[in-house]
Amino acid sequence: MGYDNLKLEKGMYRQTGMSFTQVLESLDPSENYRGTALEGTDAFQRQLKRFGIRAKGAGSSPVEKFFSTMDSAVLFPEYIARTVRQGMEENDILPNIVATTTVIDSMDYRTIYSNPEEEDKALRAVEEGGEIPATEISSKDNLIRLTKRGRMLVASYEALRFQKLDLFGVMLRQIGAHIQQLLLADAVKVLVNGDGNDNAAVQYTIGTNPISGTKGTLGYNQLIEFWAQFEPYTMNTMLCSNSTMTAMLKIPELQNPLTGLNFQGTGKLTTPLGAQLHRTCSVADDVIIGIDKRYALELVRAGDVMVEYDKLIDRQLERAAITTISGFGKICDRAVAILNV
Repeated sequence: MGYDNLKLEKGMYRQTGMSFTQVLESLDPSENYRGTALEGTDAFQRQLKRFGIRAKGAGSSPVEKFFSTMDSAVLFPEYIARTVRQGMEENDILPNIVATTTVIDSMDYRTIYSNPEEEDKALRAVEEGGEIPATEISSKDNLIRLTKRGRMLVASYEALRFQKLDLFGVMLRQIGAHIQQLLLADAVKVLVNGDGNDNAAVQYTIGTNPISGTKGTLGYNQLIEFWAQFEPYTMNTMLCSNSTMTAMLKIPELQNPLTGLNFQGTGKLTTPLGAQLHRTCSVADDVIIGIDKRYALELVRAGDVMVEYDKLIDRQLERAAITTISGFGKICDRAVAILNV
């Protein structure tokens, strides 16, 4: 069956364990288009082509193009979900702090952890017949609870029908950016306070052993001493607020030419400690969160971005929810630490 004669219906959004695009792919596999002009497109993109819907660029179609037929109207919720997801990815620093992502189909999740003691991490020779050192992996006592985050799309069809998809897409990407800010705030909360399993991050304060200096004054020595607390992990990521990052970048050791060239050329900040700096309003002023992103955090998702497809297909845009369900769990407690300036 070719892409140009598929029958599209609302029920394609309701198939358990499959997204709308996965349902389309099962009916119109992309592998069938190898060596053709449509190679590199997925099943959804081919449906846009089928109905002459152009989603981007100066010549993009108006919103009402989706509603030319009942079949093409079925594509509208997936278009919204994809564009919102794009906005989330454009503003996403979660990949820089998340070690692994788990997708589940429930609202509760019990993760596992391993926090070996110093004796367990010792490198010892195993004598013949001797006991091999063990690493214990256990399930956590308390569940990781998932939270629904989202935004409400409030607009009438009459207000949107003649708007170009290129402009409408900007609004949807902004919704995605807002949702992603909420998810990042959830992640920061878990990094600092733990996931309900008595695993809050250890906190250090400048001027209190083992961090030298005077409270309220951040210098290179304090950053080095903070970095040293992560052994055997490595502090490779740092989160802080705008004002804290400004103070940090004024430290003479962070004003070397290579740091400046990298920032001017790529917009990315690095430090002599080898950690990536990320600025976010989710972290309080005068607080630096240090992370070994390889071992710190697990992102748990219950599916992907969800939209109220019934309303959207029936042009009932007045109040259509766009949501995602997710939560976070700490993996290794010592892979996260807090420096209070």
